[in-house]
Amino acid sequence: MREYVMPLFEPLVVRGKTLRNRIVLPPMMANRPLTSPAAVAWYGQRAQGGAALVIVEATRLFQFDAELSADNLRPLVAAIHAGGALAAIQLYPMLANRLREPHELTLDDIDALVAAYARVGAVCREAGFDGVEPHGAHNYLLNRFFSPLQNQRRDAYGGHSLETRMRLAEQVVSVLRPICDDDMILLYRHTPQGQGYGIDDSLTLARRLVAAGLDILDLSPSSIDAPGDLTAPFAGLGVPVVAVNDLDVISSAVEVLVQGRADLVAVGRGLIADPCWPTKVREGREHEIISCIKCDGCSRDQQAGVPVGCTQWPKEVHH
Repeated sequence: MREYVMPLFEPLVVRGKTLRNRIVLPPMMANRPLTSPAAVAWYGQRAQGGAALVIVEATRLFQFDAELSADNLRPLVAAIHAGGALAAIQLYPMLANRLREPHELTLDDIDALVAAYARVGAVCREAGFDGVEPHGAHNYLLNRFFSPLQNQRRDAYGGHSLETRMRLAEQVVSVLRPICDDDMILLYRHTPQGQGYGIDDSLTLARRLVAAGLDILDLSPSSIDAPGDLTAPFAGLGVPVVAVNDLDVISSAVEVLVQGRADLVAVGRGLIADPCWPTKVREGREHEIISCIKCDGCSRDQQAGVPVGCTQWPKEVHH
């Protein structure tokens, strides 16, 4: 291995679990049902390709009441483990099959949402997942509660103060911590700058979540002017930080780690294009990498509801 890329391949221990390197597959919709052979193969290939942590796509809480169970998720977890990676799953805060605004939820709805996180976390633990990640980024419900512009409530969960805007995220992390116990990793995904809030508010939230038992802070997006510049302020909070945003550029991924702006780098579309990106980088075979050309073909597949692919794959690979 060339010395230049060595920072990418240093192991990291979190909650007694060893990540074999610093490369993460972030949660991305693949449009393959999680209990299907296609999804098992999809995530298994990306584990086999060398990622250290595979975060399964955002999965709606209500799906666990109807279609997902510890038993039918075990093959997915087993495939990721067989590839040498740790398996986590992102949990999307929906109790019914429609998007909702903060002001639409009653207090009973909020209690039910928090209870659902606890219930689903227990299912994920039983399935063998190494970690769970509440989705609190990108204008989704938990993020909307945190935004003073999007949260129009005036009660204990309202947008009128930072204390009340943080309450739901804190409760979700707090209820999951005992479910995760001492050997399951608790992540949280957050957007560091959003509608009506900036880095300072996010730092306060991050400190609260760490105090509540958070193990890894996953920040998206992580860059504006330099790789990982938005994650850098969070690097001193005592838990590993994940950076994501064009980090399939090897020099950018290395820079984030060497400069101490984050502890882990998430390679998203680059690992759609080439599941073996980590192995090829480690072995000095960059010339063999199938590179993402930012054509957004995968995003179009996501929006069309068809299995996500890549325009750069050889024709015989498409399925």
